[in-house]
Amino acid sequence: MLTLNNIEVIYNDVILVLKGMSLQVPEGKIVGLLGSNGAGKSTTLKAISGLLKPENGEVTDGSIEFLGEQIHNQDAAEIVRKGIFQVMEGRRVFEHLTVEENLIAGGYTRQGANLKGDLEMVYGYFPRLKDRQKQTAGYLSGGEQQMLAIGRALMARPRLMMLDEPSLGLAPLLVMEIFHIIKRINEERGTTILLVEQNANLTLGVADYAYIMENGRIVLEGYPDILRENADVREFYLGLTEVGQRKSYREVKHYKRRKRWLS
Repeated sequence: MLTLNNIEVIYNDVILVLKGMSLQVPEGKIVGLLGSNGAGKSTTLKAISGLLKPENGEVTDGSIEFLGEQIHNQDAAEIVRKGIFQVMEGRRVFEHLTVEENLIAGGYTRQGANLKGDLEMVYGYFPRLKDRQKQTAGYLSGGEQQMLAIGRALMARPRLMMLDEPSLGLAPLLVMEIFHIIKRINEERGTTILLVEQNANLTLGVADYAYIMENGRIVLEGYPDILRENADVREFYLGLTEVGQRKSYREVKHYKRRKRWLS
């Protein structure tokens, strides 16, 4: 469905952020993109969704194809109409609108469609939003705002939904709930999902395939079960020792071995 072919992204004609970035997202699957802060994960999503230009960024090499069509030179509105919807990091809800008004805004590209059924679909996944449908979005908790952001994306009936750090700043139990709903959306609606995260353990629990990104490029990829057994993934992303126990802070702080993919 989505293919990134050896793309490079430069900001302000000077700063090279993505360096030969390639990945594939098959239709109907959940693909995880893992990496630490500054790895280039959010830039990858912005390159796909056409949001680089407002930040003086551009794809300078390679190509991005969606359903066989190159989209890296198209603007964001056109890309949304093709069925790609990005849920931005930090929720980004319309704080002064109500919950329901936020959801209706998500269906803007489907003007003329009957959105009532879609509202009920979103409320079915997120009952808390139905209880607060007339409440101003700015007064929701962080977790409820994340639910609203995902629900607003669903209103567009996306072919591909891209989630940027949905666990950011949320309590562990709430994160588990949201990831469970993400999995349900994929299984019940067939929505293809590209999930960008730092939480490797949760991502590998829901993804069909995953990529690990560092310094603007993919350094490792594979099926979750295989990645879980990789020594570097276990130590640097899952925080486990070679015998499967969690490393202490002191052990992590003084750990000196370089990752094999950087050798």
